[in-house]
Amino acid sequence: AQVRAALYMAAIVAARFNPVIRAFYQRLCAAGKAKKVALVACMRKLLTIVNAMLKHRTPWRQGMDSAQAGV
Repeated sequence: AQVRAALYMAAIVAARFNPVIRAFYQRLCAAGKAKKVALVACMRKLLTIVNAMLKHRTPWRQGMDSAQAGV
């Protein structure tokens, strides 16, 4: 539950301030997804990006999307 809470807060911030996650969130909302569903999708996207960063031992790069992260 602690990981989910941390991802939730990170996704809220990313949906507002990270251009890649923000565009992803807005695209999902425009496609008719519920805001909570879109936010959970952002949580998963963040998790896959972090997992790829740990796997490849690369630092966070602003503006990098999941395709560039090797996800």
